Amino acid sequence: MERELALEIVRITELAALASAPWMGRGNKEGADQAATSAMRYVLNSVSMKGTVVIGEGEMDEAPMLYIGESVGSGTGPELDVAVDPLDGTEIVAKGLNNALAVIAVADKGNLLHAPDMYMEKLAVGPELVGVLSIDDPLKDMIYKAAKALNKRISDLSVTILDRERHKHLILQLRQIGVRIKLLTEGDVAGAIAPSLPEAGVDMYIGSGGAPEGVLAAAALRCLGGEIQGRLMSATHEEYNRCKKMGFERPCQVLTMDDMVGTDDVIFAATGVTEGDFLSGVRYLSGQRAETDSIVMRAKTRTVRNIKSIHYLPNKAFFKEKEISLVE
Repeated sequence: MERELALEIVRITELAALASAPWMGRGNKEGADQAATSAMRYVLNSVSMKGTVVIGEGEMDEAPMLYIGESVGSGTGPELDVAVDPLDGTEIVAKGLNNALAVIAVADKGNLLHAPDMYMEKLAVGPELVGVLSIDDPLKDMIYKAAKALNKRISDLSVTILDRERHKHLILQLRQIGVRIKLLTEGDVAGAIAPSLPEAGVDMYIGSGGAPEGVLAAAALRCLGGEIQGRLMSATHEEYNRCKKMGFERPCQVLTMDDMVGTDDVIFAATGVTEGDFLSGVRYLSGQRAETDSIVMRAKTRTVRNIKSIHYLPNKAFFKEKEISLVE
């Protein structure tokens, strides 16, 4: 992939964030998601590539745009797999909470896993724990191995997990073991990335979340030197058979980084929609301007760029064409 593509794709997440930010706290997660998706698709189709959506908003009959299998890009340039989550944290935006992101990853064709829309059991860690833990380890063993490798007391170890009913038994075990716990209301992608960001103060991410979000997190962790392991959780015979049809010979097998994002180059970008642990949300300034905070990373060079941009909203062609007013 061309290195210039990294700066192109961050424009995609910036516009998605700008389009969904006005929905913060308005209680309409569908409206926020639709705004982000429409904006992301608009910019995607201006990028010089022959892209195919492998992680998107759903199948063709479920999503009007950015559906799995949709062709995106200008039609010229490299053939790429595209994974998108226009708004990771729709409920977060609807409630005005923290850590909502607009996210995208691209890789050469055939590298990104076409993950089914179901739950995936996950274990994500930072560079210091790569190769140390296994998702097959009992939770107590996992914690003790991590503490030893990091030279930390158990009570100093920090674990992040989504605050869900299905995780009650894991949260109880973590409390009995004595680690510090950070419960997330949403933000599966951001949660899995956090252990690879020193400023986040998190050592591990465990629990289950969306399989597509697992692939997006894997793209980011490839760039950051971290690791994610996953296992699809087919809850019904229908989901199990769907996995088989999609090429998963053993749907319950452990999926590695190579399984999810291949071994070649990958580029990942995210822009904060609401305030977060490692990205600020969209801030509205005087003079019809808005500030975005983004991160864009490339696996091949392990370059991580933090980009703050000031946007003059009246000059955004997307909002003009859609006749959207972002400043009342």
